[in-house]
Amino acid sequence: MATKVKEQQYQRFRLGARVEHIILLVSFTVLALTGLPQRYAQLEFSQTMVNAMGGIENVRIVHRYAAFLLVLGSFYHLFTSFYRIYVRRERHRMLPDRKDATDLVDFVKYNVGKSDEHPKMRKFNFGEKLEFWAVIWGTAIMAITGFFLWNPIATTKFLPGQIIPASKAAHSYEALLAVLSILIWHLYNVVIKHWNPSIWTGKLPRSQMEEEHKLVLERIEAGGSPYQVVEAPILQRRRLIFAITSLILGSIIFVVLVWAFTFEETAITTIPRVTRDVFVPLVTPVP
Repeated sequence: MATKVKEQQYQRFRLGARVEHIILLVSFTVLALTGLPQRYAQLEFSQTMVNAMGGIENVRIVHRYAAFLLVLGSFYHLFTSFYRIYVRRERHRMLPDRKDATDLVDFVKYNVGKSDEHPKMRKFNFGEKLEFWAVIWGTAIMAITGFFLWNPIATTKFLPGQIIPASKAAHSYEALLAVLSILIWHLYNVVIKHWNPSIWTGKLPRSQMEEEHKLVLERIEAGGSPYQVVEAPILQRRRLIFAITSLILGSIIFVVLVWAFTFEETAITTIPRVTRDVFVPLVTPVP
């Protein structure tokens, strides 16, 4: 029986990026499991899920904790991005450019048999950039509309009352779009097409690197580093400035978020239906 040769692994993600992804994975999954049953509350399956999770009020509370985690993860991403851009002086690799357009055209040509050469793509290819900006857009929409729905009284003190049903519609449809995108697009690319272990291990096998990030693979195999190298003395000074700034700014942001997520509970508590005896006069039928 032939022994399967283990492929060589190449560095793909650092620890910070893997932590970001896991936060997003956990918060998004919990939001979907607690949010969709509320969107389709009339379905028997949704009612079963809500009852299994402890009732509608408990579902609402868990949904909001997951939302808090998602927003925290978003700010964590901003801080890690600032670290890479300011401390390590790396360029923002997620910004789309002309090469992404040419890679997309070449990718389509390759898949329909019009080209024999697979495009050489960078650390983040056009598909990953598209997903990234879709997450940014979707998170912004969900956070803003979710805040309005969570705090309807405070919101309508400053905005017209129509903002609440409009936010409900936007929140609902964006959530459905996000879940379908993950199930159809993302899971296909990282699970069905081939198992992508980089979220857990930070590494990719050579075959996947060659297919999806060949330019990075060529640089590593030529003796280069997967990351930009910065001189140690300069790096230490920038890290100190970043650490102090992040501690102060991060503390302020955390306090503001806790206040924003706790000062109103109108949309959490279900007001019990009032039952009372109603007097109905007896009417004698006219013969």
